[in-house]
Amino acid sequence: MTDSEAFSAEEIERYARHIVLPEIGGAGQQALKRARVLVIGAGGLGSPVLAYLAAAGVGTLGIADDDGVSLSNLQRQVIHDSGTVGAEKTESAARAIARINPHVICRRYQERLDATTTGEILSGFDLLVDGSDNFDTRYMAADAAERAEVPLVTGAVGRFDGSVTVLKPFAFDGDGRQNPRYRDLYPAPPPPGLVPSCAEAGIVGPVTGVIGTLMAMEVIKLITGAGDPLVGRLLLYDGLSARFETIAYARKA
Repeated sequence: MTDSEAFSAEEIERYARHIVLPEIGGAGQQALKRARVLVIGAGGLGSPVLAYLAAAGVGTLGIADDDGVSLSNLQRQVIHDSGTVGAEKTESAARAIARINPHVICRRYQERLDATTTGEILSGFDLLVDGSDNFDTRYMAADAAERAEVPLVTGAVGRFDGSVTVLKPFAFDGDGRQNPRYRDLYPAPPPPGLVPSCAEAGIVGPVTGVIGTLMAMEVIKLITGAGDPLVGRLLLYDGLSARFETIAYARKA
């Protein structure tokens, strides 16, 4: 263990509830401290992802978003508040993370990522989380993560429901089969205008909290090796019926 990885007494107390878990323990908490996670979007999904990963002790969090905080965001984007309306989302989120956990390093990318910039930025991270709200970014993020051989946790929400899955298409499962790609789940984006945006269709705030928290859980599992990540499985949540369903999917030839 290097000096930079050693926990202070304050960190040991802060992460005590993790350290006593056999599935995480000291080694898992050290892995969290070493981890570098890039989160696309500091909005409805990014808010709980960033907050819980910061609280969990992820050492470096990258925040990529080109938008500013608006009043209509606050109904669901809980990492921001009334005092940050008008500020850049990356700045507002970084301030909140510093309040949650001063041990976390934040790297801000106040820009809309494209295929080139995502690949360049991703080279400095171990894991990608996509909390974006558009299909172009989702496909771009999936392609970039596959090229970089970096695990991707991706989620989506709309109205009263949402979904989350984990992608590691560069790896193989326990039976020697290659894991599926994003396009094995969603072969092509829907035609423009077919799926309404949250601004058009609406979204109930806690749904973003449910899905974003599940995404943070998957990140922690991937980093620590605890449990069984949602690789090849799509977890669906229906908020109106309070029902979860899991659908398996596989790599296509």
